[in-house]
Order: sequence, then C-alpha cells, then structure tokens
Amino acid sequence: MENKTLPARSNVPIEETWNLENIFPDIEAWDKAREEVGEKIPALAAFQGRLGESPEVLAEFLESYEQTFRLAARVMLYGQLEASVDTTDQSALARAGQGQSVIVKLTAATSFLDPELMAIGFDPLREWTKSNSTLSIFGHYIDELARQKEHIRSDEVEQVLALAGEPLGDFFRAYNALTNADLKFKDAAAEDGSALEVGQSSINSLITNKDRTVRKTGFEHYADGYLAFKNSLASIQQGQFHRDAFNARNRNYPSSLEAALSNNNIPPAVFHALIDTFRKNLPTWHRYWKVRKEAMRVDTFHVYDIKAPLSDCSPEIAFEQAIAWICEGMVPLGSDYVETVRKGAMEQRWVDRALNKGKRQGAFSSGVYDTNPFVMMSYANDVFSLSTLAHELGHSMHSYYTRKNQPFIYGHYSIFVAEVASNFNQAMVRDYLFETQKDYAFQLALIEEAMSNFHRYFFIMPTLARWELDMHERAEAGKPLTADIMTDVCADYFAEGYGDGVEYDRDRIGITWAQFQHMYMNFYVYQYATGISAAHALADQVREEGQPAVDRYLAFLSAGSSVYPLDALKAAGVDMTSSEPVDKAFAVMANFVDRLEELVKAGAV
Repeated sequence: MENKTLPARSNVPIEETWNLENIFPDIEAWDKAREEVGEKIPALAAFQGRLGESPEVLAEFLESYEQTFRLAARVMLYGQLEASVDTTDQSALARAGQGQSVIVKLTAATSFLDPELMAIGFDPLREWTKSNSTLSIFGHYIDELARQKEHIRSDEVEQVLALAGEPLGDFFRAYNALTNADLKFKDAAAEDGSALEVGQSSINSLITNKDRTVRKTGFEHYADGYLAFKNSLASIQQGQFHRDAFNARNRNYPSSLEAALSNNNIPPAVFHALIDTFRKNLPTWHRYWKVRKEAMRVDTFHVYDIKAPLSDCSPEIAFEQAIAWICEGMVPLGSDYVETVRKGAMEQRWVDRALNKGKRQGAFSSGVYDTNPFVMMSYANDVFSLSTLAHELGHSMHSYYTRKNQPFIYGHYSIFVAEVASNFNQAMVRDYLFETQKDYAFQLALIEEAMSNFHRYFFIMPTLARWELDMHERAEAGKPLTADIMTDVCADYFAEGYGDGVEYDRDRIGITWAQFQHMYMNFYVYQYATGISAAHALADQVREEGQPAVDRYLAFLSAGSSVYPLDALKAAGVDMTSSEPVDKAFAVMANFVDRLEELVKAGAV
C-alpha cells in the first residue's frame, strides 16, 4: 500500500517559497529591529499629556509614532509569516509571539493618542491641519475620530484595553496551535488501498479528488479530527465570543455585531439584508445540488460530492501557466497592474505555494506598509489553485496600490472592501478563460471552479455568518454555549441550505464552525458574500464600459482607508446599501448552474 505524505518544510524547493529576506535579511536583523522598537517606546510614552501643547508637538509625536509603528509592523509580520508555513517550528512560533507582544506594548504605550486628540477638540484640530504641513493629511482621521467619539474611552481605560489585547488574543493563538500543529487526522483511503495524508494543506485536494472513496474518507476524517477535540475547541471559541462582548461593552456598543460593523461605518442593516437575500436565494443552491447529482449519475448526493470533479480530464495547470493566464485575464487593467503581478509572482517570490507538513490551513495575502505583498497557499496544479492564486493576488494588488498612493495613516483598507479586489480578479480571469479555452473539459472545469468559489463565499460564509450572529447573541445574553449546542445550531443552518438534495451527517457538518479561523475575526465572514457581489458588479462594468470603469476601479484600489468603504465602492460604481448587487451575483451564479444543466442534458457530462 502506497502512503503519500507531505514533505518537511526544509525539503521544499526554494522557488516554491516566499522571500522573507525582503523584510529582514536574517534573524539577527529581526532581533535588532525588535529591540529598537522596545527602546523607542519610552520616548513615545513621554508625549502623554503633551499633545495639546501645539501643532508642532503633535506633529513631532505623529512622525515618531509612524516610524516606530512601521518598524514594529515588519517585526510582527516576519514572525507571523515564518510560523504560518511551519506551525511545528517552535522558534518561528516564538518570534511570532514576540512580534505580537511588541505591537501590544507599543499600542498600549501610545493609547493616549485618540483621547488627547479629542481633548484638544475637533475644530481646533481641523485648524491645526491647515497650519501644519505634517498634520495636513489628517482630515479624514479627525472626522473618523469625531464619528467614534462615544466609543473612545479615557487615557487610562484605553491603555488597559490595549494591554488586554495580548491575553485576549490568546484564544486565536490557542486555536491556531491546536488545529494546525497538534490536531492529527486519520489518513484518507483510496479505492486501490493506498493512503493519503489528511492535513490542512492537503484537505482541499482530497475533497476534489476524482476517487469518491478518497473524498468520503478525507471529508470524514478531517471532520472527525475536529470532533475529537470539540470540547476544547468550543471552550476556546466561547472565550472569543466573550472577548468580543467584552470589547463591545467597554466601548459602549449594544452588541458585538454593531461594534464590529462600526469600525468600517457599515450599518447593521447591510448585514441583515445580506442574510435575508441569501435565504431568499437558497432555491438556486437546491437546484445546483440536483443538477450536480444528475451530472455525477449517483443515487445519493453527499456533502463530500459537492466539489467532486465531473470529468476525468480535469486540466492540469502548472504554476507558471497559472500566472500567465492571470496576467492575460487582467490585461484590461493596464500594463502596470499586469507587470507588477508577473514580476511579484515570478521574480520577487511573493508567493509561498509549497505543500509541506505543518503549513497552516487556507490561503492569504499579507504584508505591511514597507514590504511587498506575501501570498501563502498550497498550489496543487489545478484550476482551483489557479483561482485561489488569482484571488490572493487580487488582495496583493489592492495592498500594492493602496500603499503606493496613500500615506501610512491611510495605507490599509477594511475587510469589507478587501474581498472585492480578490473576487474581482477571479471574475476577470475566469471570464478570460471561458473565452479562450474552448475545450469542453476545460469549460466544465471552469464551471466547477466558479461554483466551488460561490459555494465558499455565497453558501459556507453566509451560513457561518448566521451561526456567528446566533452564538454572539447567546453569549451576550448569558445563555449556555457548549460544543453540542454550537454543533447542533450549525447543523441546523447547514441543513436549511442543503435542503432535501444533500445527504449529510449532522455532527460532521455541524462541526464546520470549528474548521474556520475566521470565527476568531468578529463578523468577518459575511464580507465574503458582500465582496463577491460587489466584485462581479465592478467586473461587469469594466467589460461593458472599458477605460472609465477601469479608472474608477484603480482609484478604488488606491483609496485605502482615506474614505469609508461604502463610499469607496459607490465611487467605483456599486451601492452595497442596496440588495441589488447581491441579487445580481446570485443571477451570475444561476447562469453557471444553467450552463452545467445544459451540458448534462446534452450528454456532455
């Protein structure tokens, strides 16, 4: 019996890894920078009580504050990236913790900033922005401060809340250590008797395997691994919900939801409208399960069949080919965009694509103001990996344009708009491939990829958002939260989404809540659904209008946090306070279901 295992991190080719020397040349340089940040903290703390003395004093503090935070951000990033690709590396985990600690200490030492700005007064501050060149860029920051004034506490309370960030962040660190380093899974079994290792970096390839036995055992053993630790996971997750409620109460918000959405100036009505629109469109998902079952010619359709390949000739796509097609798909955005993607991925080693033991689950794009973007994923030479790569490079280019065009204070963007850029890339590349790759097997693979993407962002994530709201409300009301309650409620929500067309085991679908680290990000996941909706609307505009829509989109990528998310999207051409973009995105998805149904009826599948 053949046993296919993942290689150790030390055995993967360097070209499949990212270049962390772009952050620091070595550990010694990282340690020196960490110490330098620590040495600068007392000087920053000494400004406490002085910011109102004059615009010059405030400007002096802000310049030092920015320089120190930019260095601290690089220190934190280096450790985080090291640890994410090998969660068994104890030294890297230690540096990740040290980097986080540096940020917490720096944040606590400078937590007097916003309270002292408020004490100066918003009108005087606006006058100072007119008389001092360093302060001239802070107009939107002051407006945001005024909007949030009821939620900013005294110097002393702000310092305590900042210091609490480190112990309250331990819930996520505990979850990450348990699920990425300690959790073990039974091997998946193939029809021929061979065994395939189940791990965070291999699960996606297992549940898309053409061998149904591999899919079944891979899905079941992955879920069973979490179920074996359900009580520990539930305790950690409960701590996270209590953390969110603690922060909301201390900042005078009526709920964790409103606290989370307020940071981006998003009305709660946007969240609730998304959930209502999602539920209204569940029949489209029910139709998709039916069409897929027909395509597979099976008597029963199971959860582990949702991403089964519908063809024996799924295209194999090398990383280099994927980059070429992504670049070709993004040609409408111009040569600067395309060349930046190509050089970043092929020459500057932005992408860590290796499959290795200890690599954390999922994929992400990261980076800070003074670094290039960094993409982590496990590339598996298929159309799904191509799509994930396009997605993460969308995030990366959002970061690239934001940092290129905005000062440090606005050199980041909210999660609400982040998922627009990533899904925009996927939509553009997918349409390009539909137009150029006419082979029926490739077309079928594209439909499968599109529906897999919609399944994650327009089914899994809205369902988890419903569960997340339910759990937060229970925590805030002091109701009991146990592993069984969490799992049972989650199973109920997924059962509604699956309807009568999907066979499932309640415990194994119910434990889905434990499989996503997004549950530690306080109402993050609903933004995947709003993001994919806005992305398809903007991609349609680029295709239909050409350069005017491209110019609006590039301005959107460049805006950072200099404007509120809803305003940035409205300027780009989409109004997310309306349910129309979500309905239209479901129409896009329904079109893919139609395409698949036509192929099935024609006997092409």
